[in-house]
Amino acid sequence: MEEKRLPLPPFTMETATKKVQMAENAWNTRDPEKVCMAYTIDTEWRNRTEFINGREEVKAFLKRKWEKELDYKLKKELWGFRENRMAVRFEYEWHNQEGQWFRSYGNELWEFDENGYMQKRFASINDMPIAESDRKL
Repeated sequence: MEEKRLPLPPFTMETATKKVQMAENAWNTRDPEKVCMAYTIDTEWRNRTEFINGREEVKAFLKRKWEKELDYKLKKELWGFRENRMAVRFEYEWHNQEGQWFRSYGNELWEFDENGYMQKRFASINDMPIAESDRKL
C-alpha cells in the first residue's frame, strides 16, 4: 500500500491551492520519475488527443514530452474545486529543437483518490508560437 499524498480530499481552498502549487513545482522539475509518483498506478489521462493509462505510460509520456518541449516552464492556477475534484488553468512556455518558442494554454480536470493520488487527468491544450522576446515565464 502506498503512502498518503497530502493534502487529502475533501479539499478546502487552502489545501486545493497547495495541491496545485505542488503539481506546478513537480512538473517544473521535468523529472518523469518524480512527477509520475503523484498519480495512481491505474491513472487515466487524456492529454490533447492522446489517451494514457497507468503510471508507467504517464512516465513514458512525460519523458517524450520533455525531450520535445525544451526549457519547459509552467504556471498553474486553481480555477475551482469540490470534494475530490479540481479544475485548473495553466500556461507554459517551451521551445522545440529548431529554437521556435511556444506558449501553451489549457485547462485540466483532476480527480483524486482517498489517498491524495490523482486518478484522472483530462487536459485540453493549445499551442501558440511566440517570439523569444515575448516570453513571460
